Amino acid sequence: MRDDGVEMRDEENGVRRHEPAFNLPGSLVFVLGLLTLIHAVRTYVLSVPADESVLLRFAFIPARYAVPLADQDLSWLWSPITYSLLHGSWEHLLFNGFWMVAFGAPVVRRIGVVRFFMFWCLSAVAAVAFHTALHWGEMILVVGASGVVSGLMGAAARFVFSPSGRISRQFAHLNRRLSIPEALSNRSVLVFSGIWFLTNFLVGVGQVFGSVGGGAIAWEAHIGGFLFGFLFFPIFDRLDGEDRRD
Repeated sequence: MRDDGVEMRDEENGVRRHEPAFNLPGSLVFVLGLLTLIHAVRTYVLSVPADESVLLRFAFIPARYAVPLADQDLSWLWSPITYSLLHGSWEHLLFNGFWMVAFGAPVVRRIGVVRFFMFWCLSAVAAVAFHTALHWGEMILVVGASGVVSGLMGAAARFVFSPSGRISRQFAHLNRRLSIPEALSNRSVLVFSGIWFLTNFLVGVGQVFGSVGGGAIAWEAHIGGFLFGFLFFPIFDRLDGEDRRD
């Protein structure tokens, strides 16, 4: 038995067991490992020119779409997804990894591995699509899984909160999915979403009136990802809004 988990009682056998405190879905562990490996290779293996070449080919750049696609390589095709596998620093990666664990775990448990990877790709595209709409033709390199993490947050907002407003780490993925009107009238969802949007708004205002250390934050992509997750999560939800705890 472990003492760092959640104690559970096995009524049938009359014994107690402990649920591990860190019981992440395997697909989420794989993604976190992949992101770490990619950044480690870029940081410790590749030369500076080689890393710059990786960024130019796999980071997202809005300016690509202001140029005829026939006049460039195929980076415009895969970069709306591959940018989410790159990070600007270890701090950037750790920050995204923390929130991915918090909100990605219940989403993965609910929708499964295949739908999770579909969600990852489409939320990544939605995030930079929103960003590009506000920065059309600009030569900006966008990297990081923040847009996807925001999508996971938006998706989680549709089901993780219990009627009491609390989040159960073990059973949040089994809650009934809220409709959009229900979510918009749920106090916990409104507070969570309000704080999230206010934070991103302040980040955006801060970048307008001052510099941000460590590079600019693509807060517009965060909003695009969150809206995608919140609005389109039912497409991926295999529980179809039903409460399966009974």
